[in-house]
Amino acid sequence: MTAASPATPPPYPHLFAPLDLGFATLRNRVLMGSMHTGLEDRKRDFPKLAAYFAERAAGGVALIVTGGFSPNFEGWLTPFASRLAWPWEARKHRQVTDAVHAHGARICLQLLHAGRYAYHPLSVAPSRIKAPITPFTPRRLSARGVERTIDAYATAAKLARDGGYDGVELMGSEGYLINQFLSARSNRRDDAWGGDVSQRMRFATEIVRRVREACGRDFIIVYRLSMLELVPEGSDWNAIVQQAKAIEAAGATLLNTGIGWHESRVPTIATSVPRAAFAGVTAKLRPHVALPLVATNRINMPDVAERILAAGGADMVSMARPLLADPQWVDKARAGMPQAINTCIACNQACLDHVFQRRTASCLVNPRACAETELNYLPTTAPKRIAVVGAGPAGLACATVAAQRGHRVVLFDRANAIGGQFNLAKRIPGKEEFHETLRWFGYRIGETGVELRLATDATPEALSEFDEVVLATGVTPRAVSFDGHDHPAVVSYVDVLRGTVVPGRRVAIVGAGGIGFDVGEFLVQEAPSPTLDVAAWMREWGVDPAFESAGGLAPPRVAPPSRQVWLLQRSPGKPGARLGKTTGWIHRSTLKHKGVRMIGGVEYVALDDEGFHLRIDGQPQTLPVDHIVVCAGQEPDRALLEPLQAAGRSVHLVGGADVAAELDAKRAIAQASRLAATL
Repeated sequence: MTAASPATPPPYPHLFAPLDLGFATLRNRVLMGSMHTGLEDRKRDFPKLAAYFAERAAGGVALIVTGGFSPNFEGWLTPFASRLAWPWEARKHRQVTDAVHAHGARICLQLLHAGRYAYHPLSVAPSRIKAPITPFTPRRLSARGVERTIDAYATAAKLARDGGYDGVELMGSEGYLINQFLSARSNRRDDAWGGDVSQRMRFATEIVRRVREACGRDFIIVYRLSMLELVPEGSDWNAIVQQAKAIEAAGATLLNTGIGWHESRVPTIATSVPRAAFAGVTAKLRPHVALPLVATNRINMPDVAERILAAGGADMVSMARPLLADPQWVDKARAGMPQAINTCIACNQACLDHVFQRRTASCLVNPRACAETELNYLPTTAPKRIAVVGAGPAGLACATVAAQRGHRVVLFDRANAIGGQFNLAKRIPGKEEFHETLRWFGYRIGETGVELRLATDATPEALSEFDEVVLATGVTPRAVSFDGHDHPAVVSYVDVLRGTVVPGRRVAIVGAGGIGFDVGEFLVQEAPSPTLDVAAWMREWGVDPAFESAGGLAPPRVAPPSRQVWLLQRSPGKPGARLGKTTGWIHRSTLKHKGVRMIGGVEYVALDDEGFHLRIDGQPQTLPVDHIVVCAGQEPDRALLEPLQAAGRSVHLVGGADVAAELDAKRAIAQASRLAATL
């Protein structure tokens, strides 16, 4: 990578200005935000955790915050999850902190007590109020229990210092224990730890004070302040300012921004959330405190970060998933090469969805994330001539990784542009970030020397000259069968998303998987997408743009749908039940707000001039539709497989050509990258 010339001004001067904390200087304004990966929970995975953080430190980040560690067993997120409470637990952290310090970065351990969010029967909270996201009702902490918990935080912070950490982050937001004490929603106590705001904040300020006392003046204390709770009965702006001032007075070093609770019905980090949508709340706090402030949420490219810092709205930017996607993000930005950044698309499919399934996190666009010790693209000692057929996500990943390793790769596609099904996905409102992945793959094709042959059919004869052939030919839409299925009003999702068919005002969608929901959002949203307009997005989801109200909420003002839509599925039950764990509710809510009728247990009977005839739970019903859009699944496109095998060629299947399962880009990119690493 070539750095910007010394004769030219740096491309992002505010982003790369050092930050003086008084007793330590951070080399730039990038904080790698906390994100649980699953590697924190087992001692045997600490070498992997060290490698994961070391790669980001080597990539130029200034300050890293680990995933959350509980200060005691009551605060576990799940049984036997990450914890720091005893000296022998601190010793194993040295391999992590040493690995980060070797590359000039600093690292803080996040202390996170789950409180009522814990997924185990030993949970505790300020009050005996069950959270909607766990089946367990917490035990109310006694006054003595409150004191013991505060002491546990101080002990854990001291152990973190013994383990080589430069500081700790105290997780005071997102609805975890400290936040539960601060909020009237979850704190109904009438003793010294409850009541008005000044009483409810005592738990937080005492933790900060005792951590500072235990660890000394030259120890970073990042406090994650819940600046926008997005739940009913949440803190209003006056309470947030009062909390911030008290935390500053208690001895914090940095104030990080926390947005939303896990039980909020407003999305905060999904791809449909506009970039830097919540940076305004951090800027609003700026006049009230002297501490450096950290802006966060949906900051994924250098221009976004620079704009926030240049405007004076924050002193640092926090990015977690963007550094999962590209560990060299900082160095690429410093070199003035944003086009080289593998941008986080905020899909949540391999990071947060994995964590909530108790699987190790990874990244859809970077399958090496959290697998740095096992998936490496080492130079080949035996270069081959490799053909990759299909320039969708799987083919792009396979071709560029293989070429990076030194193979001579030719990438074929009959289309005029790379991208495959991503060219359809990027047209969905809220999925505009998919443009970035295709931009990055286009850069990688040039960087790695892949020979790209577009508008070209790869025939068996043309493939005969290659040592290996990888079929990434994708899928073909599955047909449906009912009387009238060949009517001109019955169209494929492909035709709709490509714009070759413009459906009428009344549309039935056959198939309620991920594609069906995407098509539903495409059909009910008028351009431009609210994803690209922060004010419009806040109106749709009911966020107070002034951030003044309790919880920062306002009545939603949903724009009327552009069409009447029915979303239908054959199987009984609620449509969308198999969507992603952390984003499925967003898609269901979006369509519900737009008046889409989502119906399961549907039998498709016929289409005629009267409409679309169905049986729902055995009862006949007719929908007065103008079009039926078929999203009934896909079949693998393997037309080349048999002739190539018959000719004795070495053939591999990846992506949809291997398994046509809801256009699973996460699986496709990971499978293709791992194959290319072994060829």
